[in-house]
Amino acid sequence: MPREQISITTQDGVCPATVFTPSTGSGPWPAVIYCMDALAIRPALLDASQRLADAGFVVLTPDLFYRRGPYEPMNPKVVFANPDVRATLGAFMSSTDNRRAAEDAGAFLAYLDTRKDVAGKKVGTTGYCMGGGMALSIAGTYPDRIAAAASFHGGNLASDSELSPHLLAPKIKARVYIGVADNDNSYPPEMGETLQAALRDAGVEFVSAFYPGALHGWTQTDFPIYNQPAAERHWRDTIDLFDATLR
Repeated sequence: MPREQISITTQDGVCPATVFTPSTGSGPWPAVIYCMDALAIRPALLDASQRLADAGFVVLTPDLFYRRGPYEPMNPKVVFANPDVRATLGAFMSSTDNRRAAEDAGAFLAYLDTRKDVAGKKVGTTGYCMGGGMALSIAGTYPDRIAAAASFHGGNLASDSELSPHLLAPKIKARVYIGVADNDNSYPPEMGETLQAALRDAGVEFVSAFYPGALHGWTQTDFPIYNQPAAERHWRDTIDLFDATLR
């Protein structure tokens, strides 16, 4: 069964999640936690999770907006047609943050430990937009479990907030990949310099990869600014990262 709907009990409630396994083969496979973007669980995101699974991984994709309660899948074209996108997404995004997502990840890791088709204890995590910061925060919160962490068009990765992921750099043992969008107001060059300095000072092995011409959200197939060549590069780099660290 390549796609399985489950529920995971966390400190704050019950989190719906989907588990994806490769379409062929019997495993066991390494596991990856997939941190969604602000447009939440929807068909394009589930298809992306399956694509990652088909590269040879068990992929756990939790609904990180579970604290808000049930909702209908969002249509990015409708959301982005609203002049005030933040107002549309605000109620969702306020229901979680880097710290709460990292706390949730303790339950996600415990769940993965129960699966016989998961190979080993080392886990990867990848995230998009808001999920990019969450992926790094998970890596800093569970350094003995997270072997690789990727962020694509992640925003606010080194801010003045006490929840800023860069503050966890001294705890990260994972190999880190930062996929940087072109002209991204949520991750300007000076913020990138702050994050990279924090990672270097902490001795973290990392790559900061700039994607010229790829705008914030370029990886998402249902976004108006989807950039297929850049998205394919992101897939190659993601799979290479997890192949090198989890197998």
